[in-house]
Amino acid sequence: MKKGVKNTIGLMAVIGMGVLAGAGGFTFFYARGTSYFLDDPRACKNCHVMRGQFDGWNRSSHHAVATCNSCHTPKNIVGKYATKAINGWNHSAAFTTGHFDENIEIHDFNAGIAHDNCVRCHEEVISRMTANAWPEKVDCVHCHGNVGHNNKF
Repeated sequence: MKKGVKNTIGLMAVIGMGVLAGAGGFTFFYARGTSYFLDDPRACKNCHVMRGQFDGWNRSSHHAVATCNSCHTPKNIVGKYATKAINGWNHSAAFTTGHFDENIEIHDFNAGIAHDNCVRCHEEVISRMTANAWPEKVDCVHCHGNVGHNNKF
């Protein structure tokens, strides 16, 4: 391959990477990406489909004692930021392509994390329930579906 062709290919690769980095940086800035590293629930309402969930959380019994991360991310630092990265990627892809439901629903991966956090915070009550012949794995949101996001007006 001639030197001029190699230089052209290299230049095109650098330009392509620059365009991708620029678009990614702009998107990160536009979407207030740094807010997702914090524990502020207002970051969750950056996306319009989450505003109802945020408003419901403001009316819930958990408002005074739990943030979004309290329920929706694992308690260890690696799990917390890995979950945020996975969800961030999935949400970005969904919102960029427009493939999402306006009436959002939690998926199994995130429901499992939320369930584990319910059990962790309410361990004493749950241990009394399971000691009294309740099933080993109690689905908390089956009965308490609106406790974190009180969407009833």
